[in-house]
Amino acid sequence: MSTKIVPIQLTEGAVKELTRIRDEQNLTAEHGLRVGVKGGGCSGFSYILGFDVAKEGDEVHEVGGMKVYMQKAHALYLIGMEIDWHDGMNNRGFTFNNPNADETCGCGTSFSA
Repeated sequence: MSTKIVPIQLTEGAVKELTRIRDEQNLTAEHGLRVGVKGGGCSGFSYILGFDVAKEGDEVHEVGGMKVYMQKAHALYLIGMEIDWHDGMNNRGFTFNNPNADETCGCGTSFSA
C-alpha cells in the first residue's frame, strides 16, 4: 500500500454502503474502489466511483479499510475530497465534497476546477 498522503476521505456511511455493495457483488480481493475524474458532465468533469482491478499507473491507498485505486493525474482534482453516503427520504446516494471544485452542477456529480 502507498505511504503517500491519502488524497480522499470516505465517511463511515460511505464505507458501510461501499462494503455492502462489494459484498453483494461477490467481488474478489483484487477489486478495489476506483475513484477518479473524466471529462464530461454539465460542469466539465464527472466523478468516477466504482469497483475495479488495479491498472498500470494506479496509485493504491487504504482509506477506511478499503483499497482505493486512483490515477496519479486525478489527485490534482480530488485531493482533500470527502465521499459520503446519504440515505434520506429526499436524497439517497453518494455525495462528493470537493474543495477543489470551482463550480458544481445541481446533481452534485460533476464539477469544474
